[in-house]
Amino acid sequence: MYSPARVFGKIILPLSQRGLFIPRFYSLVKMSTPAQWKTEKERIMALPLDEKRKLYKLPDYINLDKIDPWSKYFVNYRGISNKKPTGDDIAGFKITIDAARNKELAEKVSLYRGDITKLEIDAIVNAANSMLKAGGGVDGAIHRAAGPRLQEECFTLGGCPTGDAKVSGGYNLPAKYIIHTVGPQDGSASKLQSCYEKCLSYQQQYNLKSIAFPCISTGIYGFPNRLAAHIALGTARKFLESNSGLERIIFCTFLQIDVDIYETLMQLYFPLEDGVTPSL
Repeated sequence: MYSPARVFGKIILPLSQRGLFIPRFYSLVKMSTPAQWKTEKERIMALPLDEKRKLYKLPDYINLDKIDPWSKYFVNYRGISNKKPTGDDIAGFKITIDAARNKELAEKVSLYRGDITKLEIDAIVNAANSMLKAGGGVDGAIHRAAGPRLQEECFTLGGCPTGDAKVSGGYNLPAKYIIHTVGPQDGSASKLQSCYEKCLSYQQQYNLKSIAFPCISTGIYGFPNRLAAHIALGTARKFLESNSGLERIIFCTFLQIDVDIYETLMQLYFPLEDGVTPSL
């Protein structure tokens, strides 16, 4: 049977006695040192806000106070009330809401058109790929703004299946955390819903008070924009009705088509009057 002691006695010791081998002893298990990404992540997490802001690559960051809740957004942008849900929208409204909480929950959601990497909030969601490797679109923008340590941490997360989500630090981003989720490429509504559910499921573990979602899977993955908005808004409404810890969910849009869809459908999922339920 193999024995390290026997090998040492028969081979290494005689050679060293003849001056042919000078033994040097190393631990068989190399002592690990903290990865650079982990050290940097912990350092940034411990910084006071004023010091952390010096790391932002984009100086025009946007904190939560600058993002109107839906109730205020609806009043400030004229003409939204003219964007009426269609019959198909009503048919696609498949959840039961507690209408007595409409006003309350309209304060907990926002529609924002702009760059998600500028948001100084607890967590932003990244529309990632299954390898969690920097890609294009929102994914690439987030990696560029966060810096190279983000990719180093992502390589330790073991990838991410479609419909699942993994959490990393935000590094040089204004956001504290990034939640990476992989949207479906095959049009699966259940997988897209799972993306939103998995992201929101981290709220308690990471003590998240605010989270921003991009339009997951509606870009090169080709998921229908309107159905994607129904799924996002319906999942958010159900979560907020049963969880009090989250103070704001932000739906981050870029294209005008998505702005129009969200302005229409938020009137269904987050009516501004108590007791109002969806109707034509």
